[in-house]
Amino acid sequence: MADRPPRHRDGGTAVVDFVLVMVIVVPLVLGIAQVALIMHVRNVTTAAASDGARAASVLDAPPGIGKQRAREQIEAAIGDRFLRDIEVSPAEVGGAPGVEVRVVSEIPALGLFGPAFTVEVTGHAVSEVEP
Repeated sequence: MADRPPRHRDGGTAVVDFVLVMVIVVPLVLGIAQVALIMHVRNVTTAAASDGARAASVLDAPPGIGKQRAREQIEAAIGDRFLRDIEVSPAEVGGAPGVEVRVVSEIPALGLFGPAFTVEVTGHAVSEVEP
C-alpha cells in the first residue's frame, strides 16, 4: 500500500478567511474614497469661489466675470457635474467694500451615484477703488 499524506481538516479555510477580511476592508476603502471625493470637490469649489471673488473685485471688472471665472475653474478641475449654482454679490469684507462669490455644489452620498447632499462655500475679496 502506498503511503498517503495525512488529510488536513483546515482545507478551504483560506477562502473563508478572505471573505471575512474583505467584508471589513471593502467598505473601509470605499468610505475613504468617498471622503476623498467630498474633500476634493469642496477644495476645488472653495478655490474657485476665491478666484472668482478676486476677479470680480478688480476695478472696472465686467459684470459676471466672477461667476464666469469660478465656473471655468470648476469645469477645468472637476467638470460641471457637481456644480449647482454660483452667485456673486457685493459684500463687506473687514469693513471695506468687497465681493462675495457663493458656490453651491451637490455631491452624491454613495460614490458617484445615489442621493446627493449640498456643499456651500464662499469666497471674499476686497474691491479695488479709484485712487
